Amino acid sequence: MACHDSYLVSQGTRFAGFLRIGRRRFRAGTGAGRCDVDDFFNNWVVQVRKGVLEHRILQALAERERYGYELVREMASQPGLGLGEGTLYPLMSRLRLNGLVASRLEESSAGPARKYYSLTPEGRRTLAAMDAFLSEMNRTGSPSRSGGGR
Repeated sequence: MACHDSYLVSQGTRFAGFLRIGRRRFRAGTGAGRCDVDDFFNNWVVQVRKGVLEHRILQALAERERYGYELVREMASQPGLGLGEGTLYPLMSRLRLNGLVASRLEESSAGPARKYYSLTPEGRRTLAAMDAFLSEMNRTGSPSRSGGGR
């Protein structure tokens, strides 16, 4: 399997040696140095996904309290996040330890107790700061395409 294949297969976007992201297609090449570029891209995707996932979880909890499996289902339905239970619960624990989310157990008549998560006041402030940062980045971060780009 080539360096790029693990990401492509995991995302279900591999076809005839191309990677599709939205409407863009990237050719999966071969040759010296290609794996380094693919490794860089795969690492970049992982880092972006981590930040987006944290933001999306805080957004979901800002709407209302949710239990863990509900968050897994909601996040897994969003393209590109690649979230499973093994990713969510350690992340929720870290968010809780950082004071951004609170948790509580509630008995369930349909099985084991459910752990519900909610956003703390510090989590709301952090989400507002993330939103402001992303908004500013999107507003000012687009380089001019008229200035000697490709």
